[in-house]
Amino acid sequence: MKLWIGQTISELGSRITREGLPLTAVLVLNAQPFQMGVMTAVGAASALLFGLVAGVFVDRMRRRPIMIAADLARAAILFSIPIAAYFHRLAMAQLYVVIALAGFFTVFFDVAYQTYLPSLVERENLLEGNSKLAMSTATAEIAGPSLTGMLVQLLTAPIAILFDAVSFLFSALCVSLIRKPEPVYQPPAEAGNPKQEAMAGLRFVVKHPLLRPLAGFFATAFLFFGFAGPLYVLYAIRELHLGPAALGFAIAVGGVGNMIGSSLAPRIGRRLGLGRTFMTAVLVLVFSFSLIPLARGPAPWPLVFLMVSQLLGDIAFATYLVNELTLRQTVAPENMLGRVNAAMQLMGRGVYPIGAMLGGFLAGHLGVRATLGIGACGLLCSSTWLIASPLRSLHEMPDGPEKN
Repeated sequence: MKLWIGQTISELGSRITREGLPLTAVLVLNAQPFQMGVMTAVGAASALLFGLVAGVFVDRMRRRPIMIAADLARAAILFSIPIAAYFHRLAMAQLYVVIALAGFFTVFFDVAYQTYLPSLVERENLLEGNSKLAMSTATAEIAGPSLTGMLVQLLTAPIAILFDAVSFLFSALCVSLIRKPEPVYQPPAEAGNPKQEAMAGLRFVVKHPLLRPLAGFFATAFLFFGFAGPLYVLYAIRELHLGPAALGFAIAVGGVGNMIGSSLAPRIGRRLGLGRTFMTAVLVLVFSFSLIPLARGPAPWPLVFLMVSQLLGDIAFATYLVNELTLRQTVAPENMLGRVNAAMQLMGRGVYPIGAMLGGFLAGHLGVRATLGIGACGLLCSSTWLIASPLRSLHEMPDGPEKN
């Protein structure tokens, strides 16, 4: 409960920064398109550059102190923005540094908390725990954008980011109040090569018959998700002629879908079985993605297409992620789980910026709608990783690895 409460508040604060930093760049510093692109690239690079390193640290140290340190570091980093703005010293270079450092510590926190949860709850409650943590993300997705808009309107964008800094302090306090002892880390008899240790998580994922197709799907799916990343807002406003309010409403509907999927994920997994849950979720995800380039016609039909796409897509993806994370936490050995989580994050977050750049390039030559259509076809092809794997016939969570 302490982890859940702290994560809920910090997730809400993170949405304020996610929207507030670009608004700070545009409204306060008059940033140019190239500078905005650099911000996006810097923010996305953390998982690619430091994900595997984070996994090594998480597997070698107690997870709770890592989470507390990451929260305190992110709070201090974000406090620098309203302070600099107050003294009229804020610059784009500072935003780049803030985004890079915050992303660095976020990677460590995410890998640590995904690895920490199995030591807090019993194995039979692991799926429910992941569901509740995913609901925190969904709640932030619903409330965050509108709250950010209100705070920016009333207090300016840099001051709004102050609320995120405070949320990380609250999260650190909640995690520090957890008293359940962690399993004692058993260091290897001989110190291994740091590079080999960092790659051990990737090797484990590639060799594991259940994790390998999940990783393959992550890598290819996030490549094609990246097609929509830089194009979605542009497509909705310029080609579908939606206003900002209508677009914001469609995105908020997606947050509702995320909440539904997160809360129902354990029940769906038990009712359909894991294999069918994964397959069904991915097919619904492909259908929802396809609705984006198919949106057309007079108002309100384009908005209806996007709303249905957001609702179904977020239900399906939240259901998939909750069950996938629980499966990952179940089959990976405790002394390897941090590196396995880091490897899976690398597959998704690390590939996403590549897809974003490729999608932007294709849109310049083929058009936005055609590029989004290619993304939907690519996502459908990504499902073959799951269809042609042992996951297809998996019904229940398998037994965990043997304890050493």
